[in-house]
Amino acid sequence: MNRLDIAVTGGCQCGAVRYASSQLMDNAHICHCRMCQKAVGNFFAALVGAPNDRLVWTRGEPAIFASSDLADRGFCAQCGTPLFYRGKGSPRTGLTIGSLDDPSLAPPRVQVGMEGRHAFLDDLLHLPDEGTTEEDMIEEAPLIAASNHQHPDHDTEQWPPR
Repeated sequence: MNRLDIAVTGGCQCGAVRYASSQLMDNAHICHCRMCQKAVGNFFAALVGAPNDRLVWTRGEPAIFASSDLADRGFCAQCGTPLFYRGKGSPRTGLTIGSLDDPSLAPPRVQVGMEGRHAFLDDLLHLPDEGTTEEDMIEEAPLIAASNHQHPDHDTEQWPPR
């Protein structure tokens, strides 16, 4: 499996857990298996590998749930953000692509766990586009922005800000 010399950072929604990796694997994928669905609370998990010797936790430490005797799942104990999947003894960690500060760096290239794939996913691109953006939410957007507790998509010296 190829390695990409791409430096990435990422972390959880609240900012309590942050990571950095100086390299990614060329294995960005989505997994439809039921275990991944439950782990991320969605229809599939989007993951990309980072070599363990290139991955560092720069703020806090993830909590770990042994989802089986063969794998661990990492998440933020404060906000619940799913952060990784790691086979026990594996030389790499599958980071959740959505936890990357720039998820566009790891576009999924393959699908696995097809036994759990939902047929309706074929129709997602054909759902009506209501065109709603935060700019359209005239009343809600300012209130959300003023009370936003989400960590920004970049490293910070401290979080939350003073």
